[in-house]
Amino acid sequence: MKFPWFKRIGILFIPRSIIGWILLAAAIVYAVSVFIDIDSRSHSVSDTLMNFVFNLVIISVVYSLIAYLTSRK
Repeated sequence: MKFPWFKRIGILFIPRSIIGWILLAAAIVYAVSVFIDIDSRSHSVSDTLMNFVFNLVIISVVYSLIAYLTSRK
């Protein structure tokens, strides 16, 4: 890969290209839409948070995996 999409700083991955920024924006938009969907079906704050945290962990793992594979070693 000639130009890395992400730059690793500690345990965080910072976007370095337009594709990286698009992936970050897509992850944030998807997380917000999942939160709104869960919130519309739940009955309490704790119910919303318990269901959203699991989905947020999955979104974060997928983002980190893509960023790890497309960053410079």
